[in-house]
Amino acid sequence: MLQKLLQQSFRSLVAACLGLCFAQQTLAADLQLPELGDNSAGLISPKQEYELGQKWLRIYRSQVPTTSDPFIQVYVENMVRKLAAYSELKDRRLDILVIENPTLNAFAVPGGIIGVNTGILKFADTEEQMSSVIAHELAHLSQRHYARQVEKQQNSSTTYLAAFLASILLGVAAGTDAGIAAISATQAAALDSQLRFSRQMEQEADRLGMETLVRSGMDPYAMAGMFENMLRATRFQRRPPEFLLSHPVTESRVTEARLRAQQYPSKPPLPVEEYDLIKARAYLLHEKNHQTAVNMFESEMRGTQFDRVAARYGLVLALTRNGETERATQEIAPLLAQEPDNVYFQIAKADIYAESGDFAAARKVLEANLKKQPNSHPLNTRYAEVLMMSGDYQTCKDVLRAHVQRRPKDDYIWYLTAEVEGLAGNIYEVHVARAEYFKLNGLYDKAEIQLTNAMRLTSSKSPQARARLEEQLREVREMRREMKDL
Repeated sequence: MLQKLLQQSFRSLVAACLGLCFAQQTLAADLQLPELGDNSAGLISPKQEYELGQKWLRIYRSQVPTTSDPFIQVYVENMVRKLAAYSELKDRRLDILVIENPTLNAFAVPGGIIGVNTGILKFADTEEQMSSVIAHELAHLSQRHYARQVEKQQNSSTTYLAAFLASILLGVAAGTDAGIAAISATQAAALDSQLRFSRQMEQEADRLGMETLVRSGMDPYAMAGMFENMLRATRFQRRPPEFLLSHPVTESRVTEARLRAQQYPSKPPLPVEEYDLIKARAYLLHEKNHQTAVNMFESEMRGTQFDRVAARYGLVLALTRNGETERATQEIAPLLAQEPDNVYFQIAKADIYAESGDFAAARKVLEANLKKQPNSHPLNTRYAEVLMMSGDYQTCKDVLRAHVQRRPKDDYIWYLTAEVEGLAGNIYEVHVARAEYFKLNGLYDKAEIQLTNAMRLTSSKSPQARARLEEQLREVREMRREMKDL
């Protein structure tokens, strides 16, 4: 019975995730964050949750683009891990997804998966407001909310449970109409009971999330401030009744957050320069027209969304991408004069050189900074990209081979590795790197093809290398079979 229950539940998760890829159209839909935390001791074990989450992660990554911006990725990773240290989460094995999507969304999936849309940076005014969303999602994980939902339904039919999970997740992923239609097909009485239970979980996640904020030294009122921002964002959006939303964004929730915050001393939020720089990078991710980005940051030099440093930094990046390297050089000068060791500004300087075609100067800047921060993800990533552009494939290959050991689950680093191995003519290494990239993104058929091709080239390799490939092939084929059985 348990196996069938878990299988049906996972099928529902898969269906909802696939729907997400093709139907994330409205802001209102993205505000309904997937509630997949969990806290049950008996029906589903933490080990089963972790395995379920890893399968979900691969399917999700096969359908939804994650960011390749190393600054944003590392910033969110550091934020999540810092908050996790102050949360009640015991298992700190976390997989952190940063999804390149301009809408406001974050979610938790059982098994230690936290997902954050880059669009959240547009709606969170401060680092502490963004942290309040992460703290809320960590509470879903620490309290094992997903397992508790499954346990509550253990006496119900697996068909009902699968339908319910699909309906809630479709409401999150595919838009409110699809969610409401799916919900209407389930049993009304059981649905009412389940939704009440879901609201209790939301209240619990809000309470524990605020406690995490306070323990980390942040302002408890940041959560209410973030809810207010979310409420304003949906004020003119059509949305279903409050009881149908898994994460209701309402005046009552704002009020509850403010009342809860009154139990703690107020701490005025401190400005965090790095957060403002990250917000500027996120804006550029979403604005594909380079001239529009230049115009926006020019106006922001005397505007309200960004402070002057972040506005100037955004302007430098926008000018560089627009090919205006002389102006970019002029604009970055005061930033470097004020903070000569700031890695954001140093890489921006290297970008200007690279855009101008002066790869030697770009390399010199990056190499000087790598001596101070040899493990930096942004520096290593940008250095590898510049080396590849300049045609120094051997050095690039060495840099990426070392860096992928630091970040073995970073699909973008594996992508770059495959690219440079191909440019260097190392066909065997191309297949191995591509196989890792496809495995991380749940594309097991393609991973199997790459490993099979690599096997054909192992005559000159050691027996150990061939044995490793054979083991990888067995793993990939098993993963592929599991996906077919779902």
